[in-house]
Amino acid sequence: MRCDGAVTTQAKIATTARKLTLLVFLMFGFGYALVPLYQAYCDLTGRGKVVGIDAAEAHGLQQERDGRLVTVVFDANTRDLSWEFRPRQREMRVHPGALTEAAFLVRNKTARALAGRAIPSVSPPQAGVHFNKTECFCFREQWLQPGESREVVVRFIVGAGLPERFSSLTLSYTFFAAAPPHTRAEAGGDLRS
Repeated sequence: MRCDGAVTTQAKIATTARKLTLLVFLMFGFGYALVPLYQAYCDLTGRGKVVGIDAAEAHGLQQERDGRLVTVVFDANTRDLSWEFRPRQREMRVHPGALTEAAFLVRNKTARALAGRAIPSVSPPQAGVHFNKTECFCFREQWLQPGESREVVVRFIVGAGLPERFSSLTLSYTFFAAAPPHTRAEAGGDLRS
């Protein structure tokens, strides 16, 4: 009886080992399949296709465009921050699918160093999914010394899949004070001047 039990246990161990080996191969295969699966998802949904493209790809996209132009209006605001903030150009006409750059001027009007963080929004909101920022000053906090001026840029692509009903978009930024409370005290108190 002992021998039969040993054989049964060995058979179970062998079956379990085969199943685990098969599982490892399946997991390995699934790992390789993720890249084409993700690519198919991107192709199907239109997501993740153009962010982070290089200049050569952007040039290729510009050549493929259909001649359609979309107006992008720029809006700049500040909240609780004594900075001057304005777009260099109030609006521009862009080709969907083309990599575009817009510049803004920001200036600290106070006598102390201040930090600000820009929060972007795109309107109409339904068109926002077709607006991709590849590089933006809003990705990180901005520090300006007293009286310092700086030009900041955003590089973006209005997606070629933007529905025809959208002929104009507004890219709006609001700069908020970004210094934590202890830094405000070290900088001379309240950030509002």
